[in-house]
Amino acid sequence: MAERKITPTARTTTKATTASGAKKEVKRQRPPLFEKDNYKWMIIGGVVIAIGMFLMAGGKNESPDQFDYNKVYASSRITIAPILILAGFMIEIFAIFKRPKVQH
Repeated sequence: MAERKITPTARTTTKATTASGAKKEVKRQRPPLFEKDNYKWMIIGGVVIAIGMFLMAGGKNESPDQFDYNKVYASSRITIAPILILAGFMIEIFAIFKRPKVQH
């Protein structure tokens, strides 16, 4: 008898026999793609990105006719905010690619 290879699909069906002898199809579902830990890291990454965007927005001038060099080119706007945004994106990438722990 030839061996059959079983490839994983989104939903596989198997036939099960009930107590009354009738055959019934049972659908098995794949495990979820993300787990609680992945979602936690995604939320952390989103918060870090939001903080970076908030810092990049900075303050405002009292008068729109006046240019304040120190507010426009502040270190929090030019250096810290982009670093936080990039760090947030790195956390998001980590959260997406993090594999769930295998339980034996």
